[in-house]
Amino acid sequence: MSASLRADCGRCFALCCVVPAFTASADFAIDKPAGRPCPNLLADHRCGIHDSLRERGFPGCAVYDCFGAGQQVSQVTFGGRRDPRMAEVFPVMRHLHELLAYLTEALTLEPARSLRGDLEARRAEIEALTAAGADVLAGLDVGPLRAAVSELLLAASELARSAVLGKRKDRRGAMLIGARLAGADLRGANLRGAVLIGADLRRADLRQADVTGADLRGADLSGADLSGSLFLIQSQLESARGDSRTVLPPSLARPAHWRAAP
Repeated sequence: MSASLRADCGRCFALCCVVPAFTASADFAIDKPAGRPCPNLLADHRCGIHDSLRERGFPGCAVYDCFGAGQQVSQVTFGGRRDPRMAEVFPVMRHLHELLAYLTEALTLEPARSLRGDLEARRAEIEALTAAGADVLAGLDVGPLRAAVSELLLAASELARSAVLGKRKDRRGAMLIGARLAGADLRGANLRGAVLIGADLRRADLRQADVTGADLRGADLSGADLSGSLFLIQSQLESARGDSRTVLPPSLARPAHWRAAP
């Protein structure tokens, strides 16, 4: 993934610590209304508890990914100047950057090469929008764009997963909270939007499985093979558990909180 689609907190005004609302839960230790700075935010836009977010009850912050939208809004849209309109623009920009990240991965899928023209056209369209002015961005309805991109990504996923022999499991949107899937053969499965909170996925084979938007919070990926998983993103790994045996795509990093294999 290009550097522009990776968060660079040093070039952002800590928008993720100000713009979104927090609700006291397993993900956040406090309530925080939208637009109000988190009490842990320092004057230099750094987090005062960054090294101990999980221990302090803020795992939701540890897994958050803006896909580089923060620095785009801070440095490009507003030219390095703070502006109240950032609160309106940042959520829109994050949607656009997330779509760009997925489209960029789809373009690397060799089985989906027949869709390359459509994928490139959509990516160019969205890249042009990210360079638009604040007024255009603040008024942009991303819903129809997300729907169109989602349809295109699903088509790319179908082509990529068609190479998997045998019956491919369709668990799209399935409620699999705490599911016992240790050692499961999930190659080529459709797990888009599946809720896998706390699921046991130890040693599961998730190669070519589409995990777009799958909720992996607390899921155990120890020893699982995700080397060819489709549309897996770093924040999903950060929200899950794993170990040194978990096989990851080369583009993603092993989370620091994962344990060593026993």
